[in-house]
Amino acid sequence: MNTIARNKKAFFDYEILETLEAGLCLLGSEVKALRKARVNLKDSFVKIVRGEAFLFGAHISYLETTNPHYRPNERRERKLLLHRKQLDKWFGKVGTEGLSIVPLKVYFNQKNKAKVQIALVKGKNLHDKRESIKKRILDREAQASVKNYIRG
Repeated sequence: MNTIARNKKAFFDYEILETLEAGLCLLGSEVKALRKARVNLKDSFVKIVRGEAFLFGAHISYLETTNPHYRPNERRERKLLLHRKQLDKWFGKVGTEGLSIVPLKVYFNQKNKAKVQIALVKGKNLHDKRESIKKRILDREAQASVKNYIRG
């Protein structure tokens, strides 16, 4: 699995409840841009519209070699390919429990198909974010002390 882009902000802002792998409908120039890792998932989200899932806010910039007449909008909505059962299940949870769906990462699978890992998430409170920052700092200090202990 060749990871192209990660949504680091989603891991900080949300508590991840469930994940899924979804196919991504792209144009030819967008696939080339993905191969060059010209994608940004920050502030992107998934919305279910008329029984279909769409990715909004993802920025896939075009390459300079792309023909100007065939350049798609960089922030256009992109259709996600999911099974009907998965869509219905998540649509119910989003509607009743007030959860959200966000993309976590974009990658190419073994068959060179562009995939996006999406997650059903619940927003963190401020104190939860502070706890995750403290945990990250403590982990970093522990790794540094182990590294210094091995050297010393």
